[in-house]
Parts: sequence; structure tokens; C-alpha cells
Amino acid sequence: MYYLKKGFAIIVGSIFLAIGINLFLTPYEILDGGIIGLSLILHYLFRLKIGLMIIVLSIPIFILAWFKYKNYFFNSLHGLLISSVVIDMFKPLRFLIQMEPIFSAIIGGIFVGFGIGLMLRFETSTGGTDLLAQFISDKTSINVGFVIFIIDAIVVLLGGAFISTNTLLLSIVTIIAVGITTSFITRNSYT
Repeated sequence: MYYLKKGFAIIVGSIFLAIGINLFLTPYEILDGGIIGLSLILHYLFRLKIGLMIIVLSIPIFILAWFKYKNYFFNSLHGLLISSVVIDMFKPLRFLIQMEPIFSAIIGGIFVGFGIGLMLRFETSTGGTDLLAQFISDKTSINVGFVIFIIDAIVVLLGGAFISTNTLLLSIVTIIAVGITTSFITRNSYT
């Protein structure tokens, strides 16, 4: 029964993530942090598929996971593959909703945070820089949350430099919304 719930969480989480990215972030060139943010930068600059870029950029991290964190590798592989496919499947929904960019940044952050948080509650994720942050934390004894924050800040600053100041400001709002929502969804112990 647990694996059925976990599979359901991956699918529902992936749908929320895809809606947040496609309906609310991409129309205004807004970023999230980590691998998703890097994939969005590549999409905005070169029109590459977001989900496909998430998979490609995650390969080195998953190779690291294979050797250092096998449990993470197996728990996140399904989340990575399903969420990436769903993100690219939901691409036609872009520009379906139009609103002020600041509201889009907040709502998109809530959707992305809910999707990520739901998957984390069932000990799965989309993979990405969380593992890299854990590896850095293990090697340096720096708090993993702080390492994730630094990685996300670097991604958003890159996006601001390569895309626009507006992207930078809206992305900061999105990352705050993602963080608050993810924390709210995961605040109780795992199911």
C-alpha cells in the first residue's frame, strides 16, 4: 500500500510541478533554484525542453548517487523521470492563464513547492541539487539547508545575469514561495 501511495504522490507531485512551471513561471521567464532553475535558464536562452534538460543535467548527480547514496538514487529516479516527462507534456498549457508577473511568481512557487513537498513526504524527489548539497554537507560539515540556499542563489543570480533583472526579482519571490510551501508540506514526519 505504501508503494501505491508513493507512486500516487510522484504523479500528483509531478502534475503540480508541471503546472507551476508551465502556467506560472515560463510565461514570465521566472526561475526556480537548482537543476530546475538551470533547465529553465537553458529553455529561456536556447528553447531547449525543460524536462529533458532536467534529466540531462541530473545525470552527473545520479552517477554520484549511484556510488555514494544508492538509496537516494533508487528513491529519486522515478520522481526525476516522471516529473520531467510531465513537465514537457504540459508545455501546451503555457500562456493559458495571464496575470501580473508577481502573482504568477507567488502562485507558481506555491505549485512547485507543493509538488516537491508532496514527493519529499514519501521519500522521493526529482533528484537534482539536493543530493549535491548533501554530498557537500557531508564533506564540509556545512548545514545542508544552507548549501541548498547557496546553490539556489547562484542559479537565480545566473538567471538574472543572463536573462534580466526582472527575472532575478521575480525568481527570488518564487524561491521564497517554494521554500515556504515545501516546508509547510513536509513539516510533519514522513508518511
